[in-house]
Amino acid sequence: MKQPAIVIFGAAVRPDGSPSGTLRRRTEAAAAFAVRFPAVLFIPTGGVGRFGASEASVMAALLREHAGPGWTYLLEETGTDTLSSVLAVRRLRRENGVKGPVYAATSAYHMPRCLLLLWLAGIPARPCPPHPAPAAANRWRRWYWRLREVPAIPYDAALILGLRLLRRL
Repeated sequence: MKQPAIVIFGAAVRPDGSPSGTLRRRTEAAAAFAVRFPAVLFIPTGGVGRFGASEASVMAALLREHAGPGWTYLLEETGTDTLSSVLAVRRLRRENGVKGPVYAATSAYHMPRCLLLLWLAGIPARPCPPHPAPAAANRWRRWYWRLREVPAIPYDAALILGLRLLRRL
């Protein structure tokens, strides 16, 4: 397949099975970006968390509400974190012959890690413009999520580089 693929990174599903605000914003950003293309493959990621269905299936349901012509879906429902989702996306792309350009849809604070891990996994990806966090969001909470990425980026990068090194030996 040569059409563009948009990888949407998961977020929490609420106890009632509905998408969290973060999950909804990531999915809506991907849908808004997808209208640029005559056909697009969505790869929503995320397994079953504490509540409800898998994050990927909740995102797929949201996408179908906005469905455009030529939209197709390939769900990645095994990922439990960003790194495992990236590795699963790499496997899915290979198994399904996905060859087109890849775009990442996630929150702004999470985008650098997602792009780096995709690149380290051999998937050069570009960002989808993220929807901004709601203006009412607590400033300290936003900083919490940004600061959480500081140790996560080198940690995940070291893990994926270690996996690549072990496979070469």
